Amino acid sequence: MRVNKGRVLIGRLPFGGDLLGSLTAVCQNENVKFGWMSAIGAVSSAVLGYYKQDDREYMDCVNLEKGLEIVSCTGNISLRDGEIFVHAHAILSDDQGNCFGGHLMPGTRIFAAEYHIKELEGEPFRREFDDETGLVLWPVK
Repeated sequence: MRVNKGRVLIGRLPFGGDLLGSLTAVCQNENVKFGWMSAIGAVSSAVLGYYKQDDREYMDCVNLEKGLEIVSCTGNISLRDGEIFVHAHAILSDDQGNCFGGHLMPGTRIFAAEYHIKELEGEPFRREFDDETGLVLWPVK
């Protein structure tokens, strides 16, 4: 599928805010329904998830109460049940260079973070339940 570039949004997220919630709030406030996002910076605590394929459910796999660098945080923006939905994964590192990665979950607290959102023009993808995986995914086009 081909899409056209829309707006590019950049900015800083609030200290102490929830990383996933703050990214979602930017998209909601700017009415970004379809796009791609990334963030860099640091967090004071983190919750990352893992999808247990056999059980078809997410679990918290990393729950860290310490400062971490955001090595990578990337994701997409689409609609889920008619609402703007940010799906993101993150890799975080500690002061020893150990890395932790997974699905970005609510509860990751921002120390300092900057975002870059690329809006895509056109009809936004609407997530649909996929029987094969048990996930709510983009439609196959």
